[in-house]
Formats: sequence, C-alpha cells, structure tokens
Amino acid sequence: MTYFMYLFCLIVWGLNFIAVKIQGTPVALEVSLTYRLAMTALLFIAFALFVKRTNKPTVTDLPFIVVFGVCNFALSYLCLYYATMLSSAAIVTLIFSLKVILTPIALRLFLKETLHARVWIGGCFGIIGVGVLLVPSLSSIHGLTNLKGVLIALVGTLLTAVGDASSARNAKQRIHPVHANAIGFTVASLLMGAIVWLQGTPLTLPTSVTYLSALMYLTVIASFLAWLFYLKLVERIGGAKSGYMVALFPLIGGMASVLIGESTLSLPLVIGFLFSCIGASIALGIRPSRQRNKVFS
Repeated sequence: MTYFMYLFCLIVWGLNFIAVKIQGTPVALEVSLTYRLAMTALLFIAFALFVKRTNKPTVTDLPFIVVFGVCNFALSYLCLYYATMLSSAAIVTLIFSLKVILTPIALRLFLKETLHARVWIGGCFGIIGVGVLLVPSLSSIHGLTNLKGVLIALVGTLLTAVGDASSARNAKQRIHPVHANAIGFTVASLLMGAIVWLQGTPLTLPTSVTYLSALMYLTVIASFLAWLFYLKLVERIGGAKSGYMVALFPLIGGMASVLIGESTLSLPLVIGFLFSCIGASIALGIRPSRQRNKVFS
C-alpha cells in the first residue's frame, strides 16, 4: 500500500499542471480555482468530522494556518494557473520543483532552521535546468510570453515556500494536518471568491466533459486524495523520504507535456529536466546507493 500511495502522489502531482492546461479557460482562471478550492474545502471539512478531535488548532495558531492556506492554496495556485496558460505545463512543473530549494531558504528565514550547503548546490543545477530550457524559447515570437509565465511561476513557487514554512510551524505545534487543511482550503476559497466578486466575474460552470473531468481531477484526486495519501506517507516513512518524489515531478510533467503535444521532444528539454531532477535530488539529500532500498522501509 505504501508503494501505491507513493506512486499515486508522484504521478498525480506530476500531472497537476497538465490537468490545468487541459481544463483551459472557458471561464476566468479565478472562477475555476474558486470551484476547486471550495469543493476541496468541503471534502476536508467532511473528513475532519471523522478525525479524532485531538491536536485541534488554537486561536494563536489560526494566523499561521491562514498564511498556509492563502500562500499554499490561493495565491500560489492562481500564479501557477496563469503561468501554465502563458507558458507550458512542462516549464511550470520544472519551476515548481525549485520549491525543494526555496522551502529550506524560507525555513531558514522564518524558523531559523539549518540551511545545508547541498541546497545551494542543488539550486545551481535547478537554475541551469531552467535556463537550458528557457533560453532557446526566448528567440521565438512567444518568447516574451514564456518569460512572463516563468516569472509568474517563480512567484507562485516562492509563495508556496512561504506556505510550507508556515505549515512546518503548524506541524511543530502538533496541529492535526486534516484540520489545518480544512481551515486552509476554506480560507483560500473565501479569498478567491472575494477576488471573483470584486472583479465582477459571473460564476458560470462550463459543462464540457474536458472541463468537468479536469476540475474533478484537480479537486478530488490532486487536492484531496493525494493530500490524504501524502499525510499517510509522512506518517509511515517520514516527511523527508515522502518529499523525494518532488525530484521526479519535472520528469513526469515533461513526458506528459510531450505526449499531449504541448511540448516537442528536444535536446534542451531533456537536458533541462535532467538538470532539474539532479538539482532537486541534491537539495533533498537523496543518496541513491544508500536510499534506494530504504525509502519504503
């Protein structure tokens, strides 16, 4: 079961931005994200009713849970949605994998945790990977649009790192993660709903199979089930080993992008994703010779 949950999270989250691309823009991205966040919040609230009423957050914990929800689910998701439309899901997945470098930096800044040298080394590999993939595209007519997408994706990843730091603080306070997710998704959905209302955007729900299937995938599978499996993985094999899957997100996203015809298989694509995976592995401290048979033990 542990293997299944690990592969499930790896594949589902690796295909996250592919699903966003497939969903498209029949309605404003803010509206699509509001639907996703609101439905996920309801799922977590319903599930929280069946969880033991222990380690519930206190009033002093709420600001940190709000930061977690706003940064991890609302603003970061919105940035990554826009980046996926401006650029490609493959590039956005690659940028998002830099969270394994940015999150330790955020933990150092906000929680004074030790920042290992491997994070900087892995970061250099990650930046090279982004550059190798991005530079050739700048000469095309869509170069400026791609660059905008990359910058917005970077902002979204930075916000995720801040949210991860807040989540780490919540974990240290032994706040039950299901309760934190229920509150976080609720706050995020309310914020996105307020943005939609302020924009004056009508709430319409497209009925195409493509849109609804992508919405269900992003909501039920990627935002709810994958999160529950990930929490169980952390419980069984620890947070460090569970986080190793992030190193393979670029590989999954890149392959899927090629398969759906969004990206073309090329040498820069292969080299870019190879450097990204290596960089993420170094930053995470993965040692293949020692860890290969111990990840699931």
